[in-house]
Amino acid sequence: MHVPVLFDEVIQALQPRSGGRYLDCTLGGGGHTAGILSASAPDGRVLATDADGEAIARARERLCGAYADRLTLRQAWLDEAPTLARALGFAPLNGVLVDLGLSSDQLEAAERGFSFMRDGPLDMRFDRTRGEPAWMLIERMDVQGLTEMLRDYGEVRNARRVAEAIWQARPILTTGRLRDVVAGVARTRSNRIHPATQVFQALRIAVNDELRRLSAALPELIALLSPGGRIAVITFHSLEDRIVKEIFRRESRGEVVQPGFGMGKDRPARVRLVNKAPIVPSEAEVARNPRARSAKLRVAERLASVQV
Repeated sequence: MHVPVLFDEVIQALQPRSGGRYLDCTLGGGGHTAGILSASAPDGRVLATDADGEAIARARERLCGAYADRLTLRQAWLDEAPTLARALGFAPLNGVLVDLGLSSDQLEAAERGFSFMRDGPLDMRFDRTRGEPAWMLIERMDVQGLTEMLRDYGEVRNARRVAEAIWQARPILTTGRLRDVVAGVARTRSNRIHPATQVFQALRIAVNDELRRLSAALPELIALLSPGGRIAVITFHSLEDRIVKEIFRRESRGEVVQPGFGMGKDRPARVRLVNKAPIVPSEAEVARNPRARSAKLRVAERLASVQV
């Protein structure tokens, strides 16, 4: 069973209340969604979305019996969630959650290809009905493309050397095969991290276009918040956290919008930072759930009312 990361901190940050409307853009195992529903009883409503249709199906079994009248489930990518929320009449929102971690259900399923700890098809797609699996992405890329992907999305040391090894070993159809190829050439900065960790991260990000989707979604999600509404984002690596930090910083300071011809106008700040430094798991939580060790939670609160 999936254990939600920073559960108490998320509930404290979002402050769910009766009558509120909330969006969980990354349903996963459903733990945070259940917590928001419980805290917003008796009539708070939650729209929970996920790109993974299998996560939606599992959540329907786990949650709809207790919360059927207050929970709406839809399959959608992160950057599709704002448009969906508007279409379903959920805007304006009192709270938004984005948890960018993989669920235990995904990691434990060998056939999904997310973990090198279990041998299975090298897939990595959140939505297995669309797009190309990781093995196919590797198959069509050249060494330079692989190098850039490993460097930019995985911060892999000696990315060129690792890319060449992967390219020469093609076709690589399974997680076990990729793990073994990488283990033969890759190095990490810490002996605690398997050298395949960052390679698998880079591939997953590329397959699912994760960073672009995150960058596109966050400003739109902020726009959906009612005054006093909050957005909470949990990241698990520096690339994600950097994007969240920069967008929250920009939205909290306002900026000059340049429409052209040398003319500009000030756009006021839309949020305040609830926590300037990220919230991280306690030692006790990491001991209970080692997968939480790299989690960071950033929270922002909407300041001004706009048309949503």
